[in-house]
Amino acid sequence: MAQNSISTGSRRTRRVDGRDRVLSALRWSGPLSRTELARQATLAPSTISALAADLLAEGLVVEAPGGTVPAAGPRGGRPATRLALHRSAGVVVGVDFGKRHARVAITDLGHTLLAERTRALDPDRPAAESIRAAGELVRQALAECASDPSHVVSVGMGIPGPVHRSGQVGDSSILPGWVGVQAAQAMTEELGLPTVAANDANLGALGEWMWGSARGYSEVAYLKASAGIGAGLIIGGHPFGGAGGTAGEIGHTVIDPAGPICRCGNRGCLEMLAGTAAVLDALRPTHGDTLTIVGATALARNGDTGARRAIADAGSAIGTALATLCNLINPQRIVVGGELAGAGEYLLAPMRESLQRGAIRSAADDVDIVESTLGDRAEVLGAVAFALRSNATALC
Repeated sequence: MAQNSISTGSRRTRRVDGRDRVLSALRWSGPLSRTELARQATLAPSTISALAADLLAEGLVVEAPGGTVPAAGPRGGRPATRLALHRSAGVVVGVDFGKRHARVAITDLGHTLLAERTRALDPDRPAAESIRAAGELVRQALAECASDPSHVVSVGMGIPGPVHRSGQVGDSSILPGWVGVQAAQAMTEELGLPTVAANDANLGALGEWMWGSARGYSEVAYLKASAGIGAGLIIGGHPFGGAGGTAGEIGHTVIDPAGPICRCGNRGCLEMLAGTAAVLDALRPTHGDTLTIVGATALARNGDTGARRAIADAGSAIGTALATLCNLINPQRIVVGGELAGAGEYLLAPMRESLQRGAIRSAADDVDIVESTLGDRAEVLGAVAFALRSNATALC
């Protein structure tokens, strides 16, 4: 009798563990076929069939045809029926702060995109004002998709600067009003919802790895080329933030020791030579003070030789820094996003040439450089992905 009781208890424990694995896999990966679910949850197909039947009967899981947050490329063959978490399981929120914007996206735990909103921000406003503005944006988006704040499981937030594991924004952020701010804590207080924060390039890497140009690769660098320049890293199939959460600050690689002084205190940092401000400064004598980076990339695409030269110079400088990155971590793919990526091959071609010159041959041969699939949504969708795995407190 005692033996039967122990055996029954053991089976119950294994079943609970199996359910947890299935639910975790669906939360992290979104809709999965039973075969994919068995592989990700490391459970036998027969066990998956039994657990899926129970979860479907309970309404925790639904059968989904696929197609949620954007995925990279078509899938061949007849699509398998997929399982996804039901909308009632909750929603997650992603918030992305740029130099001049806040962007919000909301998905359910089955990865179905429910709402997106964007708002322009003054880059010089204090962090507290930007957080209040983003909080209002979140509340509007929740109302749009008929979700109560009590339905929110977690909020992920991206900041354009180093974010330490403590949650504090580092002093090389391109948003001076954020330096020293406990970003996650401040957003938690604004929304009354649990929030996790990370560098926006790290989140861009996560977004592209889950749903974009880096999908299926285990060694990836995502480069955000905007007012600031940062790199997010995926190493061994896992996001990598470094010992303190600030890995990937490639924008502060010194390219020209005699160059202009950077906000970090060094001279000739990549960001000073190849950020959007540097490109616009180079074009100011011929195009005036009103040109924007969107206008500059459009000029390049339309044949303006000056704009093409300024963007090519930025690409060459970035490629020099990426060559060192390739020598160190040997990525398979570099995905380029941010405002400068709008120039397409006028940025990417000189970047590749410079990388080929500066990297050792094997590292250069192993990597390809491609444009972001998700575009300016990479960081906010990465923030959503971060919230989906918010049992972790940092990207590591």
